[in-house]
Amino acid sequence: MKKRLSITALAAALAMATTPVLAQEKQALAFVVNAASDFWKLAEAGVKAAQAELPDFELQFRYPAQGTAALQNALMDDLVAAGTDAIMISSADPKNSIDAFNRIAAQVPLFTTDSDAPQSKRIAYLGSSNVQAGIQAGEIAAKALPNGGKCMGFVGFLGADNAKERIDGFRQAVDGKSIELVDVRGDDVDFARARSNVDDVLAANPDIDCMVGFYSYNPPKIYEALQAAGKLGAITVIAFDEDPITLGAVREGTFAGTVVQDPYQWGYQGMKLMAAYLQGDKSQVPADGLIIVPTQVIDKANVDDFEKQLKERVGG
Repeated sequence: MKKRLSITALAAALAMATTPVLAQEKQALAFVVNAASDFWKLAEAGVKAAQAELPDFELQFRYPAQGTAALQNALMDDLVAAGTDAIMISSADPKNSIDAFNRIAAQVPLFTTDSDAPQSKRIAYLGSSNVQAGIQAGEIAAKALPNGGKCMGFVGFLGADNAKERIDGFRQAVDGKSIELVDVRGDDVDFARARSNVDDVLAANPDIDCMVGFYSYNPPKIYEALQAAGKLGAITVIAFDEDPITLGAVREGTFAGTVVQDPYQWGYQGMKLMAAYLQGDKSQVPADGLIIVPTQVIDKANVDDFEKQLKERVGG
């Protein structure tokens, strides 16, 4: 009897010792991006800022080994297996990831950013209106090319919704203004290919007098190619995002302007949104599932102020 009582007492003591540890275990939130790119540093800074305000959560910022849907989806599976409680993802290929998204969404709350997958069971999209961003880019082109022109576009994933919507928005804005987007070359986030795409256009399409870089790294590759060819400033360039080379080109006048998103807010607001959702507050999710963070046009007039804000956000 004494032995039985001592074992019972020991079990009770162990339960009392471990219960507070379990009670203090933090819920984990993950932000998964579509590829390794400097563009995501601002989102990472936003996640870091949110962490300071969410001490009861563990926030993770994750890059896939490569920018493919298969590796992204495998990473999400790994996160769920490791006990992650909610995920926000910028999908490399939303249309071909629906089944994978639905599998994840059946296990943890799933949110999208940057490139949406509205056909999936994701809870909400938080990010830019890519159509509106494309329209803003088209408005830059219309202002810079009052007599019209022929443009070539460059982008990472041709099939991604964010790419297609920006391209559609651009075409919508230049319709009737004698500006033609002749074609768009994809590179699958291969930086060497992104550069060679521009070199190839310069060699094969001498009638092109306008270039549009639809992903963050495309404008710097356009800059490199034009500089090497001695055509910097001779071809109108419309950019997206805030790579330092892009902002420098806007400042010196060799780029007409750039349309910037706000990935810092994607990271910051995204983590706060998921934390609230896990705590039972679903009021921040609108009926249409879309939370739009406005985009902004940066030109010579406001580039200095914008760059100052960027440095403050990343601690530079």
